Amino acid sequence: MDLEKHPQRPAAPAEPEGIRASDADRDRIADILREAMAEGRLTADEHAERVDSVHRAKTVGELEPLVRDLPTPGGVPRAAAAPAADVPEEPAGPADNLVAIFSSSTRKGRWRVGARTNAFALFGSVEIDLTEALFGQRLTVINATSVFGSVEIRVPENISLRGSGTGIFGNFEVVTLESPEPEAPVVVVNGYSVFGSVEAKPKRGKFIADLQDRVRKHLDKHLDRNLGKHLGH
Repeated sequence: MDLEKHPQRPAAPAEPEGIRASDADRDRIADILREAMAEGRLTADEHAERVDSVHRAKTVGELEPLVRDLPTPGGVPRAAAAPAADVPEEPAGPADNLVAIFSSSTRKGRWRVGARTNAFALFGSVEIDLTEALFGQRLTVINATSVFGSVEIRVPENISLRGSGTGIFGNFEVVTLESPEPEAPVVVVNGYSVFGSVEAKPKRGKFIADLQDRVRKHLDKHLDRNLGKHLGH
């Protein structure tokens, strides 16, 4: 009888495919799909079908099959692609809601932007102007839905603007921006329009006045933390 004790094997780590998908994950997949349609790899119907699946996906494992047969933007095969660039974490907490039903809803001026905003227009219009807003976090997500209405989003020119969506007998347009500042706010606009329009673009000549100060403070804090660690050793 073998009385030798065998050590227990450690539990296998959770499969990455089972991790909950973030808005940044969905945005990355939507960018690949948009590029594929522009190159003629996907038809408009195929693109719309896959984008709809992107919005319904709950895990990373549900997202990856949607682009498994496509190269990354720029034509690089997926197996040889470099790791994704650093992106902010998915915002948490309650969302702000802007609703316009046979009416209009506007948010502009000097106001503090929440991490998440839901904009819904039904036979109405929603206007979100971020050009003078205060960003308390790096990532801001706006989920925009327009049905026989319009959602208009304006951002300053020195932030990053990304997003994806679908227009069904309507228009969904996000004019992408990439700020040269590594810690600039990132605004992601997702959603769809049905017989309506969703539009997000920069407002010419509008910039966040305190962006440089906030970036400098962030870098100073980072340097102080690293210096403290070094002196502690």
